[in-house]
Amino acid sequence: MAEIRVPELAESITEGTISTWFKQVGDSVEKGENIVELETDKVNVEVISEEAGVITELKAAEGDTVEVGSVIAIVEAGGTPKASNDASQQETAKSEEQPVEQSEPKEEVKSEEKTEAADKSSERIVATPSARRYARENGIDLSDVNSKDPRGLIRSHDVKNAQSAPAQSAPTQKSEAPKQTASNPEKPVIREKMSRRRQTIAKKLLEVSNNTAMLTTFNEVDMTNVMELRKRKKDKFQEDHNGTRLGFMSFFTKAVVAALKKYPAVNAEIDGDELILKQFYDIGVAVSTEEGLVVPVVRDCDKKNFAEIEGSIYDLAVKARDKKLSLDDMMGGSFTITNGGVFGSLMSTPIINGTQAAILGMHSIVTRPVAIDKERMENRPMMYIALSYDHRIIDGKEAVGFLKTIKELIESPEDLLLES
Repeated sequence: MAEIRVPELAESITEGTISTWFKQVGDSVEKGENIVELETDKVNVEVISEEAGVITELKAAEGDTVEVGSVIAIVEAGGTPKASNDASQQETAKSEEQPVEQSEPKEEVKSEEKTEAADKSSERIVATPSARRYARENGIDLSDVNSKDPRGLIRSHDVKNAQSAPAQSAPTQKSEAPKQTASNPEKPVIREKMSRRRQTIAKKLLEVSNNTAMLTTFNEVDMTNVMELRKRKKDKFQEDHNGTRLGFMSFFTKAVVAALKKYPAVNAEIDGDELILKQFYDIGVAVSTEEGLVVPVVRDCDKKNFAEIEGSIYDLAVKARDKKLSLDDMMGGSFTITNGGVFGSLMSTPIINGTQAAILGMHSIVTRPVAIDKERMENRPMMYIALSYDHRIIDGKEAVGFLKTIKELIESPEDLLLES
């Protein structure tokens, strides 16, 4: 007998939520086969069976919160799958109970229809929480959704594909409206349970607001020179670096590293009555996914060149999109960059990430008139940048100086080559 336990996930993660059981009681399982998906505040983790056999007990249901180290399933080595036993017993029972008289043809048809419906309803549908939520909101029957996953796991894109596919001919049935509840019965609302990740995001953001003296300072950057440099170099850059594209994130990441070296308090965190001044430059890059914002970390940005930074950001973004980020990808960042400009944000006050001291917010590039000197105005591509910081660690003078350093380096991007 083997006990399946919630594995050690990360130092800061003590519990998770059962997202999807891939196996049920009576199912056979191979050693190393995934049996359950756990949802944590950072990533989803699949737990494997350490032994081949048959699952005899599930100790938690989908949606339950389970602590690290707790037993969530029992696997019996050498057991017999329940499905095969049940099938043989059902066949025996059917043969014993079968009446001698031959049923009418119409009754046979009805019986077959009932059996088919019963089989369909008894099929266990395995789907991610986001897929179930999307199906529920859009009135889609998950039993009609085809999955390309080898395990039959239905994901949100499978549901969306089924929704956009031509509808099959079927008897018209009046669908029930979603249940609605409200404190004011005259105004309809729909209640939804927050996902584990959304609950954690809400909790963490509130903790930051309550436990830090957060303040935001702003500046603006003339993007003319960096845009011209990128335009001149991007084709050669892509050719020299196996298709890696030159974007603005590598420029800002390099500028952040230079500014962190100049203002080390921005690369710190509080531990009790001590300051931890970090001597490494692991930069978190905020990425938006279907299930919320995640912040994978680009390691050792002070030692990476532009191509390595761009390649790392691209790889992490792909992993985030495909839900393949590991806990190691998410842990240990010393500073974070978030770019609301990709969604059209002109200006914002980003919230500090975890125990870090500050976060840089990038925004949309907007062409607007700028005074070049006392007598001349020009239209320039401008970006507002914001630094939210913990005033317990960083003084206003340091915060303004940090942001000004980034502004100067982006406006004179050749200087970043000297910093690299």
